[in-house]
Order: sequence, then structure tokens, then C-alpha cells
Amino acid sequence: MTLPLPALILGLALLPVAAAKAVELKVIAGGSLTTLLNDDLGPQFEKASGHKLSIHFDSTPNIVARINSSTPFDLAIVPIDVFKDAAAKAHFVPGPTIDIARVGYGVAVRAGAAKPDVSTPDTLKKTLLDASSIAFVPSSAAGAYVIRVFERLGIAEEMKAKTKAQAGPPQIAPSVSRGEAELGVFLTNVLVAPGVELAGSFPADLQQELIFTAAVATDAKEADAAQAFIRFLTTPAAAAAIKAGAMNPG
Repeated sequence: MTLPLPALILGLALLPVAAAKAVELKVIAGGSLTTLLNDDLGPQFEKASGHKLSIHFDSTPNIVARINSSTPFDLAIVPIDVFKDAAAKAHFVPGPTIDIARVGYGVAVRAGAAKPDVSTPDTLKKTLLDASSIAFVPSSAAGAYVIRVFERLGIAEEMKAKTKAQAGPPQIAPSVSRGEAELGVFLTNVLVAPGVELAGSFPADLQQELIFTAAVATDAKEADAAQAFIRFLTTPAAAAAIKAGAMNPG
């Protein structure tokens, strides 16, 4: 997505003057941010700052394991669930994290397919039970919530047999578009993708937003650049890109 020139200028104006020495910034990020950071905000920041981003995308359990293994990194932009792990939290500079984006859950179908009704808990339950297969990422913070919804609907056992577990969020939409799974059930920004169409968001009684928040590592090699990236992610220009990516800023 190309931002309108005024928004881009305003966003870049809030960045510090480009560092005299460009650095490589090691970032850990939630897998659901892959498109947003790789295709949009990452390149914008690199162009504005001169820094180079090296981003490792992963699921929440793997992110926690990576952090606790003392793998070097400068900055994390991850589901807030990561900070529920006390050991992982200890690897970050003390203080509040900075919320970057939030997004709810929905259901997607292959482009051109009939869109099932998911507007109420009862219709969502029927849609899930009627589906032959469902693609999502069980081993993730978002996937854990999807499983809790299955449990609340009383269909957790039935869904186990229908689940087509994906390696990461970027694989969900292609799985549905290729017909390998009938439905994609995950964060809505992941389901807004080529080859699939959003059937609808979870009903209000079952909806919840997953928050992606940012923090600097205690032993960050490039702490100044990490702080600069966080500042960029909270600019009006970044907010416009986040909205265009089917998420809500902050």
C-alpha cells in the first residue's frame, strides 16, 4: 500500500534524524504481522532511517522459547500474551509496553464460495460443524483463543477432527484458496488476503481483540534504533497503514 504523501511526510517528520551509522535491527514479531511489516511498515522505516530490519516471525510459544533461550534481539512486536511469561518478560526493559495494533477474529471462505452465516453464536456453531475442514494455527496466541471459542460453543472435540493445522498465519489463506480447507478461522487481518473472502467477524459475544505490543530488549545492541522504530510505528503514517491492513492502531 502506498500512503498519501501528506500522511507519509507527517509520519517521517516524527522520526529522529537518520543515524550517521546505519545498523541492523533484530526484531521478533508475531506471525500475523508478516505482511504488514514485510510489505509496508518495514520498508518505509528502512527508507526513512537508513537502518536494516532483520525480522523473525513466529507463534507466541516459539517466541517465548526464543526469548528465553537468550537468542540476541533488539526489539519485539508481539502478542501481549508473550509478557504473561515471567521469564520472557524479564528480558525486556522494565516499564509499560507500547501497544501497536489490535485485531479481532473472523471466518473466511474461498473466493467465490457461498458465505456462511457467522453473525450469532448459534449460526457460527452450525457453520463450524457443517464445515468439512478448518485452517488455523493452534499453536499460537490467536489459535489458543479460537480453541477457547470452540470450547465455549461445546464443539471442541468435533473441531479436532476438522482442523488443518498450519505452520503459521501466512499459510491459512492459501490453504483455503487452494481448497485444502473449507474455512479459515483466525485474526481477520490474516483472512483479508488474495484468494479468500471474509465471511464475517465473530459475533460480539465471542469476539476479542488480540493486542500486539512492542518493547526493547534489556540487552539490545541497537536500543536507539529500536526506540526509533517504536516511535515510527506510533506515527499517523503507521496508523494509516495498520488500518489499511485490516487492524486497529494502538
